[in-house]
This record gives sequence, structure tokens and C-alpha cells, in this order.
Amino acid sequence: MSGAAEFPGSWRPSQSSTVALFDQLRLHIIELVDRGTLAVGAKLPPVRNLAGLLDVAPHTVARAYKELEAAGVVATRGRNGTVVCARDDRWGALAAVAAQYSAAAKAQGASFAEAVQLLAAAYDAD
Repeated sequence: MSGAAEFPGSWRPSQSSTVALFDQLRLHIIELVDRGTLAVGAKLPPVRNLAGLLDVAPHTVARAYKELEAAGVVATRGRNGTVVCARDDRWGALAAVAAQYSAAAKAQGASFAEAVQLLAAAYDAD
């Protein structure tokens, strides 16, 4: 199994894509984590280092890391860097947000089908 030392490897974001650079990076990291290529506890490169490797602005990497952290995919531990979280932690964070959404949908009188339809629309939105 490959480690963070090989990340990002030959992967580079596409400058011509309609998907924002930070989002390309965020999605790529999620894919690597889901495949197990980036294992739990794997340390990601510092923001400035990764920005240099990918030829993007540091803000691009910082935003991707921030969104990954908000989603529970990674955790930033100060001087110890950014590391991949356990899937259970990720699912726990997602389950908490799902419970909030469910409660809000019920409070607004939405049926289950309506709530799912709204979620699907939000999930597919660019």
C-alpha cells in the first residue's frame, strides 16, 4: 500500500477543468483515502510544499485541507501536520450532520422523499 511519502505522485489538478482546483484536490484525497492508498494516520505534505509540487497557490491547498477537515477526512494537529482520520471518525461526523438535516427537514414538514430529493439536488450541485 502506498503511503503519504508518495502523495501526490504524478497526479496534478487540471487547469482546464471546470472543477475548482481545490475541489479537484479534495476529491482526489477522498478517493485515495477511500481506496486505502492514503492510510489512516498518513501524514499529508505541508500546505506550502504541496502547493509547490502541484504548481497551485498555497490558498488552494489550504482550502482543500480545511474542507477535508470539516468533513472529518483529515485532522490538522498543529506542528504535527495534517493526517488522515479513521473512517469511523468520518462517518460519525457525517452521521451527526445527517441527523441535523433530518431534524430540520422534519421541522419544515418535508416528507422523507422530499428530503432525499433536496439532498440529491444539493449533492449533484456544482
